[in-house]
Amino acid sequence: MADQTTADAIAAQIIERTGGDIRLALPLGLGKPVTLVNALTRAVAARPDTRLSILTALTLERPDMSSDMARRFLEPAVDRLFGRYPTLDYAEMLRAGEMPPNIEVSEFFLLAGRWIGVPAVQRRYIPANYTHAYDVLASWRPNVLMQLLAPLGEDYSLSCNTDISADLLRERRAGRQDFIVVGETNAHLPALSGPEATLGRDEVDLCLDPGADFELFSVVKRPVGPTEHAIGLHVARTIRDGGTLQIGIGAIGDAVAHALKLRQSGAFPAIVGGRPGMSDDFDESGPFDIGLYGVTEMLVDGLLQLFEAGIVRREVKGAALHAGFFVDCRDFYRRLASLPENQREKIRMMPVSFTNQLYGGEAEKRAARTDARFVNAAMKATLLGGVVSDINGDAQEVSGIGGQFNFVEQAFALDGARAILTLPATRASKGETVSNIVWEHPHESVPRAYRDIIVTEYGIADLRGQSDEEAIARMLGITDSRFQDELLDKAKSAGKLDKAFRLPDAARRNTPQSVQDWLLPHDLPSFPFGTDFDETERRLLPALDLLSQTQGRPLAMARLVLSGMLASTPREFLARMDLDTAEGLSERALAWALTGALRKSEGRR
Repeated sequence: MADQTTADAIAAQIIERTGGDIRLALPLGLGKPVTLVNALTRAVAARPDTRLSILTALTLERPDMSSDMARRFLEPAVDRLFGRYPTLDYAEMLRAGEMPPNIEVSEFFLLAGRWIGVPAVQRRYIPANYTHAYDVLASWRPNVLMQLLAPLGEDYSLSCNTDISADLLRERRAGRQDFIVVGETNAHLPALSGPEATLGRDEVDLCLDPGADFELFSVVKRPVGPTEHAIGLHVARTIRDGGTLQIGIGAIGDAVAHALKLRQSGAFPAIVGGRPGMSDDFDESGPFDIGLYGVTEMLVDGLLQLFEAGIVRREVKGAALHAGFFVDCRDFYRRLASLPENQREKIRMMPVSFTNQLYGGEAEKRAARTDARFVNAAMKATLLGGVVSDINGDAQEVSGIGGQFNFVEQAFALDGARAILTLPATRASKGETVSNIVWEHPHESVPRAYRDIIVTEYGIADLRGQSDEEAIARMLGITDSRFQDELLDKAKSAGKLDKAFRLPDAARRNTPQSVQDWLLPHDLPSFPFGTDFDETERRLLPALDLLSQTQGRPLAMARLVLSGMLASTPREFLARMDLDTAEGLSERALAWALTGALRKSEGRR
């Protein structure tokens, strides 16, 4: 019997069984068996006569701590916030520019923003819709599939990654793919059952069992501010009781889930009723008597919260939630694993060929996915309704298209379905506030022919089936007022708007202050579903965000420094940032700027 007692022994077996030419299929995100991957990477790097090609997505890493403030804030808490998740050696090699010539890595989805300016990653990025990633992988003919597995009685669970692995394994059973299956168990991984998630022990050729049981990567929850809450409240007005829901990860996804819980509690109408100019086109505001059915590529905490609250409960073949993969915070993993078995069985992990498209069992999917609302985030949108979600203007891949376009296509194919793309109306760039709604962009992730619903903090733009003129008018209606005139002039110059067109007065009040005035009386939580940040860190976050936005604006930074010089800050904040005993002018200026930012972020003068 092959030696499977150590990761190095299994790596040697893989090299022997493949003849040293390894084409490794490695799951997206959490499903990477890091101990084994690193052992194989080391073994191949030490043997120039072998070759390792990896096809994967979403390599998880801790955040960049190269800037002084990021280091001061994150370094003392990095294990608590992100978990003691081991580093993937190939990622370190790529970032350092030290990848051996006999190892190559391609990804079809990148960790957002982490690989901008890294040529080796940018060149080998593969743009593919999530459902098409399987086709790319299958045609590549992998000879090894590696996966992190959860023990499940006498079997294993694919747990967090049925997305592509389930289809690969089905093709292997049918004799259409030929690869060895290599696993590493992890007792922290929630074991989900079901036909697509269960893997028999006899199907696993090599397994590190027990594995290293390293801590799972924990996604840190970002604060949900007024902008995100406003977007969530608008989106919640579009979601019908008895319908179907897909939402993504992040602050906006949390805001949408929280807004739906407000509907269930009865608090929702009083909040949305206080917004001047609220559109009557979407007016869903009541509780969920029938409940929602969830079908999503990514099982996120927001959906689990809605499941636990009894809002996601409409069942399709015994399941209230069908999902393709998950990676989230440690509390999410704990709650998922702790669900009573009869509840956990209502969450079914499936391949994305099921969740992200209608092909295969189309009639059943159509009957199940009634009044679907597919909610995803964007980076920018053009005034004509094109959406940018994955790439910047310099052709640097920021993340990937993932399944976003899959769900947009579904929205157009299903009766009563809508694709809702969300984005803040503005962002900070090089110390300046700029509009996320632009006249044009060199790359569109979702072309304007698929324009449907776009939501910012200022409202809902329903674009489906509208003329260019009407679409532009509606997009201007959800644009920050500081940028409306410039965009209006461009539309008129292009002949897309009548020269006499005027924006309604209500749209001219699209300002951050108007959103604050609307939501401040309702005391909406910054972390509706909890956080791993402590109280001091929670209060520091807005100040650090303000400091980040002020970078590149010397006058604004000088104002913060001056404000800090004239005030005092409780010692615990400066101590947390290792600035309580600041030495030298540079450190003292940093401490003053932080003090000024704290005062401003907390509304003190």
